[in-house]
Formats: sequence, structure tokens, C-alpha cells
Amino acid sequence: MASRGQDEIWPRPGSCRVISVANQKGGVGKTTTTVNIAAALAMHGQRVLVVDLDPQGNASTALSMERDNQTRSIYHCLVEDEEIRKLAQPVPDIPGLWCAPATIDLAGAEIELVSLVAREARLKRAFAAYDTSDLDYILIDCPPSLGLLTVNAMVACDEVMIPIQCEYYALEGLGQLLRNVELVQSHLNPGLAVSTILLTMYDGRTRLSQQVADEVRSHFQDTVLDTVIPRSVRVSEAPSYGQSVMTYDPSSTGAVAYLDAAREIAHRAKR
Repeated sequence: MASRGQDEIWPRPGSCRVISVANQKGGVGKTTTTVNIAAALAMHGQRVLVVDLDPQGNASTALSMERDNQTRSIYHCLVEDEEIRKLAQPVPDIPGLWCAPATIDLAGAEIELVSLVAREARLKRAFAAYDTSDLDYILIDCPPSLGLLTVNAMVACDEVMIPIQCEYYALEGLGQLLRNVELVQSHLNPGLAVSTILLTMYDGRTRLSQQVADEVRSHFQDTVLDTVIPRSVRVSEAPSYGQSVMTYDPSSTGAVAYLDAAREIAHRAKR
């Protein structure tokens, strides 16, 4: 990692970038991308908060967050107006990285939010009450759906990052996701933009992966990162040890790819 610029300090954005990592299709690498991009940014001098908005809580697990029946989670922020600052926990072994965890309570949040005033803007209101001057990035790990939790994330953020698995089915759901982004732009958050598309689970041995990558690049051009994330056993293993692949096996192909992707994100001007 040192030879690849581990000690390099990447440029900080002028103000905190709030990025939702979203795709309603499951299994495309949303959580893996959120956790590893966040870890790579923090390891290069950025101050990063991960907001786990997925009731499964996989991002919280991967970042070694302690969760039990007494844990105050992002659910309490959305439903009970708890301050995010009180919920955010420092991630062990990665200075500059914090996580606002999710617990199973979040599974019922969509139903409970329905009756609340300004239900689509609960997370945005929480961010507005949070002093983000000491943060460079907020990454929101969205659930694999287009429900109220994902809408809350899109209303609260400035940018959407879409991980796309290099398989045919991944393209089918993309149109619906983009239509939802447009709806949020029209009615709730005019400043929202799809700033980044990341190709994940790329298998260089198959023609299909290359075809999907070529098709995505032809449609979205510069929005797509140059870096592609290959299939990697190490990336899959890391969460079972409560780690990101950046700390579990920094020299693996997956860690190197996420490092390069994070570098691209840090050096890109906000679109």
C-alpha cells in the first residue's frame, strides 16, 4: 500500500460531500463499495461518516460497530429525532472514520415514517442540524429498494453513486433507478445528480463483463469511473472479520481496486 501512495494525502473538497450509494437491485456491491471507499478515503487524510440506512446492517458489521438491543441507531434519528452526532461511533483502527449504525429496528421505519410530517426529509433535517464542517464526506449505504429510506437518502444528499454489477440483469433495473432519481430531482431535491457509476464484480475472463462495461460507458461516459472492481474472495471474506478489505488484506486485487476508485472520487470535481 505504501508503494501505491498509502501516505499520500488526497485533496479535501471545499465542503462536505454527501453521497448516497444506491441501487435497488441487491447483491451489486453497495455495502462493500460504501465501506471500502470510506475506509480508503479515511486512510488518505479524509474525515468520513458512513450512515448505514440498510436494515440488514451489513455496513455496521463490516465496520465493527457494536449492536445490541440497547444500541441507539439511525432509526432513532429518523423516527425520534436523535442527533446524528450522538449516534456516530468511531471505527476501530481507522482514524477519521465514523459510522452511524443500523439495527433491525430500521426494518419497521418505513411504516412508522408514513405518518410523520415531511417524511421524505427526515434525514435531510438531521444533516442540517449536524455541523459538517469537520467532515469531508458522508456516505449513505442505501437498502436494496426504492422505498422511503432510499428516498430519504436521495433528498438528503447532493450526489448519487451507483454500483453496477457487470452482469446483464444489473442493466435492467438501472432505468427504474434513474427515473426515481429524476422524480426526486423534480419534486424534492433539485440539486441531486448521479455523479459516479462504479462497475463491480468484473470478471475479465468473460465476454459478458466486457460487454456490460462497454455498454455502461457508452451511455454514461465520464460519469463511469475508470477503475473497475474485480471479483475478489478477499473482499467477500473481510466483513466476517469485522473489517474492510482495506485493512484485512491491503495488497489484494480488491483492495487495490477500491483504493484506485476512491482516489478517482477524491480527485474528481463535484459534478
